[in-house]
Parts: sequence; C-alpha cells; structure tokens
Amino acid sequence: MTSDSETQIGDDTALQDALEREAATREILQVISRSRDDEKPVFDAILENAARLCSVPTALLFLVNEEKTHFLLADVWGAWTNPINTGEAWSLEGSLPVAQSIREARTIHLEDIAETAAYRDGDPTYVYLVEEEGLRTRLCVPLVHDGTAFGAISLSRHEVKPFTEAEIELIEMFADQAVIAIENVRQFRELQTRLEREAATREILQVISRSRADEAPVFEVILEIASRLCNAPLALLSMANDARTHVTVPAHRGVRPDFAAALIEFYEPMEGSQLVAVRAIAEGRVIRSENLIEDDRYRADGRWRTELVETEGVRSILVVPLMRDDEGIGAIILYRREVSLFSDDEVALVQSFAAQAVIAVDNVKQFKTLEARTEEVQALNTDLESRVAEQVGELERLGRLKRFLSPQVADAVVSAGDDKLLSSHRALIAVLFCDIRGFTAFCETAEPEETIEVLQTYHEEMGKLINTHGAGVDHRSGDGIMVIFNDPLPCDDPAGDALRMALAMREQMAKLCKDWRRLGHKLGFGVGISLGYATVGMVGSEGRYDYTASGTAVNLAARLCDEAADGEILLSPRAYAAVEDQFAAESTGEISLKGIHAAVEVFRVTSNRATSEHRDLGNL
Repeated sequence: MTSDSETQIGDDTALQDALEREAATREILQVISRSRDDEKPVFDAILENAARLCSVPTALLFLVNEEKTHFLLADVWGAWTNPINTGEAWSLEGSLPVAQSIREARTIHLEDIAETAAYRDGDPTYVYLVEEEGLRTRLCVPLVHDGTAFGAISLSRHEVKPFTEAEIELIEMFADQAVIAIENVRQFRELQTRLEREAATREILQVISRSRADEAPVFEVILEIASRLCNAPLALLSMANDARTHVTVPAHRGVRPDFAAALIEFYEPMEGSQLVAVRAIAEGRVIRSENLIEDDRYRADGRWRTELVETEGVRSILVVPLMRDDEGIGAIILYRREVSLFSDDEVALVQSFAAQAVIAVDNVKQFKTLEARTEEVQALNTDLESRVAEQVGELERLGRLKRFLSPQVADAVVSAGDDKLLSSHRALIAVLFCDIRGFTAFCETAEPEETIEVLQTYHEEMGKLINTHGAGVDHRSGDGIMVIFNDPLPCDDPAGDALRMALAMREQMAKLCKDWRRLGHKLGFGVGISLGYATVGMVGSEGRYDYTASGTAVNLAARLCDEAADGEILLSPRAYAAVEDQFAAESTGEISLKGIHAAVEVFRVTSNRATSEHRDLGNL
C-alpha cells in the first residue's frame, strides 16, 4: 500500500515536471519570436530542453535535402561516442529509424533496438547502432507540414529505458514548434528575397535612366546583382555585333586579371562556334549545365572552355540570351565553382535582367541615333526619364498597395494608373462580419499552441473562400473577420456575393468545428451581413495605411454577427431585400442592437442553397 508521503512525493514530482515543461515551452516560443531569419537558435533550444527533460545524453535534429532523397544532420546537442558532423547525409530509403519516421510521417519508438527483428536478422544499420554506438532505446519524431515529413528529432539512450507517453507527447510538441520556426524563417527569407529583387530592379532602372549614351554601367550593375543574387562569383556579358557575325565580351565580373586581359581580345565568329554563349545567342535559348567536367560539350568548346574549367575552376554554368524580336543579340553567363545547378527561379530572374539589358542597349542605340538631331534629343531625354520614373513609381506603388489590399485590388489600382478610387468616398457596399463562437472561453482553457493552430487553420480556410468569392477587402483581428463587397472593385450583386461566401464559410466551418470537437474544443461560427452606404477609403499615416469602411452599415453587420448563434447567418432588412428572390430566409422580429438607434428587423437564412430559380448561382 502506498503511503500518504509517497503519494505526496509523486504529486510533487508530477507538478515539478509539468512546470518544467511549461517553462521549456515558453522558452522555445520566445526563441521562435526572436529568430525570424535563423532557425538554428530554435533547434538548439528544442534539443537542449528535449535532452534535459527526457534525461538523454544526445538529441539530434535532421532535415530532408531539397531533392528529397537524403536526410542531413542539421543540429546536435550532446555528443556521440563517434561524433558525426552536421551536413552528413543518409538515404531516405535506408533502414535507419529516422528514415522510416520521415518516410511514414509517424513517431518511431524502439524500446530495445537489440530486440528488434532487424537487429536479430543482422541488419548492418541496427547492428552498428547497438554494437558500435552502444544504443538500446531510440525515439524518432517526424517534423510534419501539410501531411508530409521533412525532418525528424531523434533521442537515444544507452540503456533499455523506454520513453514514457508524456515524454513522447513532449517531443511531438517540440517537433511542431520546430516546424513553426522553419516555416517562419522560410516565409521571412522569401519576403527578403522578393524585396531584394524589387530593389535590384529599381536600381537597374535607375542606372538605365542615367546611362543614356553608354550601356557599360548598366551591364556592370546587372552582372553585380545577378552574381550576388544567384551566388555566382564569375559572370560575363557577351554581345553580338550588328551583323551578328562575331561575339565580344564587353563586361565581366570576378575573373582573374590575365583572363580578363584575354577577354579584351575575344572576338569569336558565330558561325560554327561551339561555345555555349555563342550557341545561346545564335539559337535564342537558355543553356545550363550542372557540371562542365561531365558535359560532353566540354572538349568541343576549345581553349575558352578549358580556360574556364581548368584554370578558373568553373563547374556549373547558366547562359541566358538577350532577346530582341525573337533574335539573340547577347547573353548573360553566370558560373559557379561548385557543382550546383541553377534553379528555374534563378533562370527567370536572370531573364528579367537580360530584358533590362536589352532596354539599355536599345536606349543607347536610340540616343546615339538621335544625338545629331538637337531638337529631338531633349524629347528623348524627357521620355526616357518619364518611362523609367513611371516603372520605378509603379513598382513602389504596387509594393505599398499590396501591404493593405488584396493582390487583385492592388493590381487593378496600378492598372488604372489612378489612386483616386482609394480616397475617401461614399459607396453602396455589402459588409460581412464573422467570428468563432466560444473562442474567448476556448482561449482561457486551451494551450497556446492549440489556440494558434485553431486560428491558423480558421484564417487559412476562410482566406481561401474570401479569395475565391472575389471580395474587395478583408480585415482580420483575432477570430473576427470583416469583408467588404462592391468596393473598391465593383460587383453586380454585392449582397448575394456576400451571402454565397457566408454559406460556403458556414459549410467549411461545420467541418472544422466537427474536427475540433473531437479534440474537446466546443467552438461554433456566426455571420452577420448588411447592405448600405458607407464611407470607404484609405486611412492611416506613412507606412501604416489601411483601406476600410465606416458607417451604420458596417456597425449593423458587426452587431448582427454578435447576435448570431452558432451556425446562424443574420441579414439586415436591406440585405434581405436584395437577396430574397434568391435565398430562403425568415424574420426573427425586431431587436435592439447596441449602437443602432432604432430597433431592426433581422432575417435568418434558413437554407444552405439558393431557391430553385437561382440554384446554380447559389451553389457557386
């Protein structure tokens, strides 16, 4: 029989374990919030806490390579008897427990490796783990995103000591946090890459605007930016002469001085040449090779290819032609000293630079042609400056607009070439408010990770429906969402469009809430829709603009949302009048709403479908 003191000790131990795990979770979340551009500190915190809380000497984190053929050691806490290095790779098709965990996207728990069939059958991997590394118990937890594993956390013990359910749940939670960190860093890096490329485009356009009589500065900045953004330390730009009989190299970057001197004399005939740059120009196509040494064309390209490969140490190459009217006039050539194939994304980036180089060449040619005609020179300058300024301004304006408008709205504003539709004005709009029922109570009892996961899933699914139904603007705060129809993009049936989207939202939320109820979360969904005039436009200050609406129609939709019970879609009188021929609804009588002067008759939607006359439209 267990004594009261033993029971008290057990309770105290369980409480201490829970507190330590909560502290570890807070620590990891704090590291995630500070590590926007580097997941390594998060990995370190996760592995250190995992090893400490599970009392293991070593904790490892593996990630799958881009080709999805191998997994690599990305981080390690502690040390093996025979240390391994980060970057070391193992096949995903192998029999290692980590490989199996990643392939099957599930947790693998080997309570005693020496008792597994694989060890008894003499599998070299399992024999090595037991007899060389001295391991007996191993836990492998996959890192899973969208149903696919792309890495794993592995913990090992030298004695036979199975991991408890609580320990396994803890490591699975840590794995989820590692996924969050990796996704945060990926999104941050994608944003940084996009901003870098936008800045590069602006820089090139600005150089073009200043280099009216000489394309050399443009070539130099294009090579510098292409070399930097594509991680290619060697770069050349070749040009065909006007007769397209020979090719020269007017610009280069990163080559040795003696090779640079040789390039000054480079004057290669195009006819019969085997040089990849010449063939890319002649054929007007992109050429890339992952490893020139293994390329059959290496020996056929003569002394220039030999110079590049054997002297400069080049291995991978990308050649993108400069095209004018479907004819190659030059080429940008990028080289890497390591074997690393240029990606499709990098090809597309260099193609944009090639197009800008053609603009520079054409601008210079036009300038030199008109230089003798004094009266036309000023007109050319003015047109050139205006064109470049317009391109730079459009890029900057589109970047600003996309911070607070949907992409389709921002594109429409830029295409119209006028920001007036964003200024404050009166408009007839349909306004939809929706939120999760029971969310406040849920947040008070749920773990932070559960709250984040529910919100993330909710906003992802609702965002898809908002985009599908062509809403103009949406605003989100916590679990609340406001969507505007008929401004700034007009639509023929704003109230009907809002209701069709509300029906789709309700249907999708019913599925989500059903899944959440299986997890013990009692959540629901309500919607309010109104139709009326409101003041709409852009408000805010530099760097913090927002496009929003205000007025009774907006307040009414918000109050209707507050009144809606789980699964209800409530309509204002005007919204109902606009859709009554299409959808079935019933009056709930007049009610008083906070902030609304007079009582309002409210209509409840009673069907998930439109009436038979409009059934096809209602099922969109």
